[in-house]
Amino acid sequence: MITLPELPLDGLKTLTDEVGMLQHSKFSIIDRHKGYTTDDNARALISAIRYNHVYTSLESLKLVKLYLAFLLHMQKMDGSFSNLLGYDRALKDKGGSEECMGRALWACGTVLESNVGEDLKQVAKEMFDKGLPSSREFRSPRARAYTILGLKGYHVAFPTDSNIVENCETHATFLTNLYFSHSEEDWIWFEPYLTYANARLPQSLFHAHNMIKDDLYRDIAVNSLKFLVDTHLNNGVFMPVGTNGWYMKNGKKATYDQQPIEASCMVEALIEAYHSTDMQEYVKYALQCFNWYHGANVKEVTLFDPKTSTCFDGITPKGLNKNQGAESTLSYYMAYLALKTNQIL
Repeated sequence: MITLPELPLDGLKTLTDEVGMLQHSKFSIIDRHKGYTTDDNARALISAIRYNHVYTSLESLKLVKLYLAFLLHMQKMDGSFSNLLGYDRALKDKGGSEECMGRALWACGTVLESNVGEDLKQVAKEMFDKGLPSSREFRSPRARAYTILGLKGYHVAFPTDSNIVENCETHATFLTNLYFSHSEEDWIWFEPYLTYANARLPQSLFHAHNMIKDDLYRDIAVNSLKFLVDTHLNNGVFMPVGTNGWYMKNGKKATYDQQPIEASCMVEALIEAYHSTDMQEYVKYALQCFNWYHGANVKEVTLFDPKTSTCFDGITPKGLNKNQGAESTLSYYMAYLALKTNQIL
């Protein structure tokens, strides 16, 4: 275990106004030109719920209500979600990406399994029920994975609802089919490339195994997560795939720019692996990935700013990206609170 000060709510509050969480910043100053996204407010909702669970904070509960109201505003009549809202409160897109919709379902499912009030849970349930049908047509594996994470929360709240288990099996089967299509001896993965939020795929299959008890899901989750550990941890130092080129099969893994979201996704997937297998090594790996934020990285720079409780936007060849936007800060909060909830920090 590593020892860190308790995490204030300041990082979320700094990036949030009366509408929701804003998307980008210029250094530590909010860039209002970029407006808001469903993507970020869904993750903010998950973070605020986790914060309230760990600290029983009235301030975090207020944020839960705010972010949930944002998602309610962004859901369309057909159940899908728009993603972009301008600072002028005008919608900037006709419809959001599949990943945006999957994250919204994940956030709603997180509300359902939480200890917030029944009135908030009822809103989240109605949104989830309205949005779930379209998820069966998702082509994005990450959107499918986020949906499974949401189904997990729904299942905790309504364990006898067979429709939830059936939907989980549909999405898990989609992912396993991808795995068998692309996985080979030296490339144990769902796609012919590694890009962003990779660890959400095995993480979701650990949850699918817990719901459905099909060992195939757990076996694929274990094998694909091992592939990520082998390609991302070098002598205990986390080195995620860089956005400047990604990592194509039979190619070379890009070193830069490294993004905070990858450390967060790995932390959560490794925690789920530990719960599913009782193998202590996963806890060690989770802490190594989390330490990426605190200087255990290729540039030996600290990404978390304790003065503002926000996170820098990544590591470039020259060092830190000094902007401190929503995705980066939320990634830190989600990783920290996942470790805290599981008594690893």
